[in-house]
Amino acid sequence: MPSKFSVVSTVIFVSGCMLSSIVSAQQWPSRPVKIIVPFPPGQGADIITRIIAERLAPALGQQIIVDNRPGAGAALGTEMGAKSAPDGYTLLNGGSAALAINPHLYKKLAYDTPRDFAPVTQLVDIAMVFVVTPSLAVQNIKDLTNLAKRRPGEVTYGSSGNGSTSHLVTAALASRAGLSLTHVPYKGAVPALADLMAGQVMMVADTPPTTLPHIKSKRIRPIATSMIKRIPQLPDVPTVDEQGIRGFNLNTWSSIVAPMGTPAPILDRLNTEIRKILAQPDVQKRLVDMGFIAVGSSREEFARFLTAEYASWAKIVQSSGAKVE
Repeated sequence: MPSKFSVVSTVIFVSGCMLSSIVSAQQWPSRPVKIIVPFPPGQGADIITRIIAERLAPALGQQIIVDNRPGAGAALGTEMGAKSAPDGYTLLNGGSAALAINPHLYKKLAYDTPRDFAPVTQLVDIAMVFVVTPSLAVQNIKDLTNLAKRRPGEVTYGSSGNGSTSHLVTAALASRAGLSLTHVPYKGAVPALADLMAGQVMMVADTPPTTLPHIKSKRIRPIATSMIKRIPQLPDVPTVDEQGIRGFNLNTWSSIVAPMGTPAPILDRLNTEIRKILAQPDVQKRLVDMGFIAVGSSREEFARFLTAEYASWAKIVQSSGAKVE
């Protein structure tokens, strides 16, 4: 049985730790804050992070450093974020691929999303756009379904790689519609779309930033979008849900997370300031113009969303059979 002295000592120690954490959070930030982006400069996650960083710096009174750490399908930078000190000075731009897909795709990862990351807020939603080569006599999902059922296995779709969001979203569509499609993986969206425009593959699903320029030039044709609601960038293109596959709602997204154990007052402050930025009309317009949709969820909302996405993508990865060594 513990002595009265040991119990009192434990209470004093725990209380001291809590007080120290509160004092530390009150003083935060007293030096620059770093946001790790697990992608190269110029990609969507990097652009979004820099828009936030530009306005977060004056709000916090400290410099915000965007630290690009690409590699291993976003796993390299994400691992760095997971292993950083939970003091509020290192954050991570965490996307759907790194936080919700990769844990089920790779046999070995040096991080665990539920264990290693504290949700701050979801930044944006990014729809997937299903596009076809113009020479294909397909205008909508019904046409695609009819073609694929007449020619099982002959309808090809390109993706930005095995296990990529573009691969998994199309595999999910095929599964829901009961279609046999043939997957052709590429090393990125650019070569996949190039072959689509050349007629080497029949369909690709990718994000608005990569597809919109080619849609506008009529080199590819959109037949559906993947979110439950139509997207502002393509208001005349119906969703998969509208076209009969009810409840189909798959998209990619970007967020800010912190290492697990980061004090709650710091997470709350970050959430408040970032949501203010995302609510600014000019920021929302900039994001829409680039193909994104601003979100800005509470910490609790994002935690629930992340849990649901983690479980949902686990089922999709398993169903697709995709694995990356």
